[in-house]
Amino acid sequence: MAHISLPTASLVLLNLAVCLAQPYPFMDPSLPWDDRVTDLISRLTLEEMVLQLSRGGVKQNGPAPPIPRLGVKPYQWNTECLRGDAQAPGWATSFPQALGLAASFSPELVARVANATATEVRAKHNYFMSVGIYDDHTGLSCFSPVINIMRHPLWGRNQETYGEDPYLSGLLATAFVKGLQGDHPRYIKANAGCKHFDAHGGPENVPVSRFSFDAKVEERDLRMTFLPQFHACVQAGVYSIMCSYNRVNGVPACANKRLLTDILRSEWGFKGYVVSDEGAIEYIMEKHKYTSSFLETAIEAVNSGCNLELSINLADNVFMKVEDAVKFGNITRETLKERVYPLFYTRMRLGEFDPPEMNPYSSLDLHSVQSQEHQALALEAAIKSFVLLKNTKDTLPLSLESIKGKAIGVIGPFADDPVGIFGDYEPHPDPQYITTPRGGIAMLPVQVRFAAGCSDAQCEKYSPEEIKQLVKSVDITIVCLGTGITLETEGIDRRDLSLPGHQAELLKDVVTSAAGHPVILLLFNAGPLDVSWAKSSDGVHAILECFFPAQAAGIAIAKMLVGSDSVSPAGRLPATWPSSMKQVPAMENYTMQERTYRYYGNQVPLYPFGYGLSYTSFQYSELIMTSSLSMCDILQLSVQVQNKGSRAGEEVVQVYMSWSDASVPVPGWQLVGTERVTVPATDSVKVSFSVLPKQRAVWTDLWMLEPGGFHIYVGGQQPFQDTQAPSNILQGSFTVEGVPQPLSSC
Repeated sequence: MAHISLPTASLVLLNLAVCLAQPYPFMDPSLPWDDRVTDLISRLTLEEMVLQLSRGGVKQNGPAPPIPRLGVKPYQWNTECLRGDAQAPGWATSFPQALGLAASFSPELVARVANATATEVRAKHNYFMSVGIYDDHTGLSCFSPVINIMRHPLWGRNQETYGEDPYLSGLLATAFVKGLQGDHPRYIKANAGCKHFDAHGGPENVPVSRFSFDAKVEERDLRMTFLPQFHACVQAGVYSIMCSYNRVNGVPACANKRLLTDILRSEWGFKGYVVSDEGAIEYIMEKHKYTSSFLETAIEAVNSGCNLELSINLADNVFMKVEDAVKFGNITRETLKERVYPLFYTRMRLGEFDPPEMNPYSSLDLHSVQSQEHQALALEAAIKSFVLLKNTKDTLPLSLESIKGKAIGVIGPFADDPVGIFGDYEPHPDPQYITTPRGGIAMLPVQVRFAAGCSDAQCEKYSPEEIKQLVKSVDITIVCLGTGITLETEGIDRRDLSLPGHQAELLKDVVTSAAGHPVILLLFNAGPLDVSWAKSSDGVHAILECFFPAQAAGIAIAKMLVGSDSVSPAGRLPATWPSSMKQVPAMENYTMQERTYRYYGNQVPLYPFGYGLSYTSFQYSELIMTSSLSMCDILQLSVQVQNKGSRAGEEVVQVYMSWSDASVPVPGWQLVGTERVTVPATDSVKVSFSVLPKQRAVWTDLWMLEPGGFHIYVGGQQPFQDTQAPSNILQGSFTVEGVPQPLSSC
């Protein structure tokens, strides 16, 4: 149909009606964003601006209060979107915990999970607004993703991260931010908030509290390990950054001008808002003793670059003192307006001040929540997160035909625990969509016999006879062990790497009682576990790391165990598993020496970063790469990956780089490229990578590119590991010609 133009008089009347309906310029969607935000802020009183920064300032400290005279509604800033709409009223699809998503090594998967999360957050928000509900977790501004480096295996919040590698964390953070915020040219579906900025990775409570901890970080470690993934977040267009509880080299993160202004805004060009971790502002005085009053605290935090206080239900929170600080001349009105600006800019980009019909996200309703599409994605994500650590004589996959009618024992504290399989910051799905390992395996044509053996994950009370008798009565035993949120979570660090309580004894009893029958160990945990006995024991035939797979755990496990629907494991460990506590440095030591694969030195881990097995095998060949580069050139390389087996499989191709001539300390090698690819049986695919100049930059007192020799390693794993997958690793080298120059000059 041809476009039909309205008569000129009709257009005039339409424009007049629009103007009458929009008494303020900030309500006019035809104006530029900056004009609208500036107009709105110009109409705010000092008290109104302070109430926006302090989220109301009374009791629950939220939502940010309305401004009735301007038609501004309340706004709830507190929303958790780590892997689904967490902690919000009502059901929501629950995707695998973040560390499991990281094990997929798939930015594409993370982007889809984030986008599905945003859909449900937006759909529920639309409903809440329609009935006037502004309670906690009803807004569109997410405190997600968590991109702190998993620098210590016992840290309680490892499960919320994307692992130990800054490059991988940056890739996945970028995918999450773009997936959550969406690709609409005008509106964002929900806004992401990368946390916790910065140098935050334990302790939670061992040996000291996170609320008063001072992370003493060398500048090179800060730049090469703790900052890169946050920079990637900013480059991805994130709207928010959350500052952390701890001090960084003596200065609380939420009052740290160097972090929040000099680096975040001046160096990186961040335009969004900084929100404090919950209670972090008041703890500047109460825990860190850095200030002597709430007034002084407010001055330090606001002037340093913090926009929004997230307090712990104070009757009169810290940022309520901003009004006095302005009156006393300690904070300028211009600074106050700068802090308020990104708050209202974010709300405008979410569509709050535009007619709903302009915003396609306004039409999302509760039918989008727990849709079949999202349930299928939760199952796919769980399957892709699993890491096969051991598979003696190809025990897995089990032949569906050969196990038909056989008795399978499903035992252990995680065998039928519908809570323990979720982990922390979990969305709550309708119970009908939750399957435990026992429930999933029961869907197979087998007889399932169940015994927990322990009353809970801590396994302080163990019933050995119950376990022994059951194992002797079955053909195959599936043992479900791990940790769960009672042992590792926010606020709780683990004290060692051991399986909790009597779990190790339970496993040994299973092996003895099985008398050679297959024993398959499933692990539900985040931080590494000492399963060295299981790794070396001939009586444990397979080990599958499941992390916290959430609602689809049971079905995903069943499909993985029998390889149905062409399922084959391709997850890879996103963090190093130490071989013993001798390889675990002190939690409070923030140097990177002997931490993460990049600085592990000559230590031999139990399982290395990037490790994982498949139901097929792969062969790498034809590594083609440039041998000589100028300083600012991009390294291009390609490789052929052949599936040597008789079944299709996914492979996680990994590219590592090392320096030969760096003038300063650098990692032994580091990941500079990865891609998860599907390779048909007996077929091969060509995979190409571009390694950017910034990936070989080193930190002196700025990012520098240096000439010299470099090595490249391409395969399905790290080079030079004792524990290896059967695939090969190709090596190449290249040189960079020229004289040292700043990265910024490229």
